[in-house]
Amino acid sequence: QVQLVESGGGLVQAGGSLRLSCAASGRTFSGTGAAWFRQAPGKERAFVASIIGSGGSTSYEDSVKGRFTISRDNAKNTVYLQMNSLKPEDTAIYYCASKRAYGAIKSFASYDYWGQGTQVTVSS
Repeated sequence: QVQLVESGGGLVQAGGSLRLSCAASGRTFSGTGAAWFRQAPGKERAFVASIIGSGGSTSYEDSVKGRFTISRDNAKNTVYLQMNSLKPEDTAIYYCASKRAYGAIKSFASYDYWGQGTQVTVSS
């Protein structure tokens, strides 16, 4: 059984930083890959960043490029999302997801296991 457990969310002022962690069991992130999505109130779940394949190729949503960094620790089977220069519009529930062997990187449907979500709130 695949389980993803996220941690690291919280309340931070604009301009601050947070690091989210996602630890997996039952599946290796260095295989197909993983991503972070987020869902703000009243909005659909949206792609944030991904790290795919054994080479760890990364992709980012345009609004977080240069501020967020996704990384992976293969020994711990854990994926991280370092978030710097946070803005109030980054406020959302952040979800970690494990990718299927197929499907577009930024598509919600390409991920088959999800964590429970962690709340990130950025105050102005």
